[in-house]
Amino acid sequence: MMATFKAHALAAVLAAGACSGAMACPAASELTPAHLWGLWRVSFEGGGSPPTSATVLFEKHPERTESVRGAINRDSAQSLLAGDVDEGVLALDESDDGLQISATWSGNVADTSCGKEFTGIWRRSKDNTERSFVLRKLPGWQ
Repeated sequence: MMATFKAHALAAVLAAGACSGAMACPAASELTPAHLWGLWRVSFEGGGSPPTSATVLFEKHPERTESVRGAINRDSAQSLLAGDVDEGVLALDESDDGLQISATWSGNVADTSCGKEFTGIWRRSKDNTERSFVLRKLPGWQ
């Protein structure tokens, strides 16, 4: 009898933990810039320029609380990023020189990713080259 009680109590605790974990996963409409902060890996479709993968770091924007800023590192070339997430839609501007927009990013959060994966289109400004991307948050940056 005592063993059955302990088994049921353990099952209840585990179930409560599973429920609270599920509740901690934000819906697309609940994503804020803080959910973007941290280190990400982006993969671009196809070859050519830009390279097929890069590292992105998003940080708190010092002037705009509703936005993020950061940088993308492609091999050893770095560009600046700034943008926001609204209702699960990611919008970023990229600048190679810190003055002019060299590319734009438009993506949507993956439904089951808890805000840790976006898919969309990267578009280079000078020639309108488009590349599909997948942006994934790296482990350890929750």
